[in-house]
Amino acid sequence: MVDRPIFIIGVGRSGSSVFHQLLSRHPQVAWLSRLSEAHPAAAWPNQLLLRALDFPLTGWATRYFDPSEAYRWWDLRFAGFSRPCRDLRADDLTVLARNRLQSAFGEVVSRRRPRLLVKITGWPRIGFLQALYPDALFIHVLRDARPVASSFLNVDWWPGWRGPSNWVWGELAPFHQAEWDRHDRSFVALAGIQWKILMDALETARRPLNAANYLDIRYEELCADPLGTFRSALEFAGLDSSPRFERAVRSRPLRSENEKWRRDFTPAQQAVLEDVLRDYLARYHYPVSGR
Repeated sequence: MVDRPIFIIGVGRSGSSVFHQLLSRHPQVAWLSRLSEAHPAAAWPNQLLLRALDFPLTGWATRYFDPSEAYRWWDLRFAGFSRPCRDLRADDLTVLARNRLQSAFGEVVSRRRPRLLVKITGWPRIGFLQALYPDALFIHVLRDARPVASSFLNVDWWPGWRGPSNWVWGELAPFHQAEWDRHDRSFVALAGIQWKILMDALETARRPLNAANYLDIRYEELCADPLGTFRSALEFAGLDSSPRFERAVRSRPLRSENEKWRRDFTPAQQAVLEDVLRDYLARYHYPVSGR
């Protein structure tokens, strides 16, 4: 039985991966690994990996089998999980999918590692996940939208290159379409619009949640004070303090790359992005350059 699973959520390119990797080093949590992605129908490879991690001489395994979002694992049990055109809600969870997922997750946790830790990015899927586990906890990793947009444009798999009629985030609302047209269909503008679409979905989905089951973690604070940030996360999640875990956190220096977007974009591109994001940057307390 899975008790109070911990779901890490975020737009993507926001620091959620490093947060997930480090939190997975806590000895009480179980998680899906790259083995789950490679062998989505089989539980035993991931089980074997997690058991091996509890023995000091086999700690090398974390260097080769990092935790994974394992979308092939998800899609095997709910076919539309990885690429829906809108956020997944409670009414999307079928009885069949609930039974499949609860049974499969029950094979991930163990007596030694009883707490499930899962990361997903893109749509928050909070309603779907809370219907699956009503006692679920959610940790949202938030980052300044400008370096996130820059990062989107530096990966060849970003769906925005194909345009909104061919990406996975649904059709643009008329006001977003007008905004994109106003900026001559700039891909820089579109990356910022995508961030806003996903953050709007998050704000809608999180409304039923409260401080007992939802926590915001800022990427900037994570980089500035990793240990303090993780102590807050452990307290929120109800995980025990662990010297072994704190050593793992200290061994991974974190450096914010938030200013890199200014080097990546021309002044004109910076102005476009900040024009698209201005209201949202203010809402989330990120300073605007004023261009």
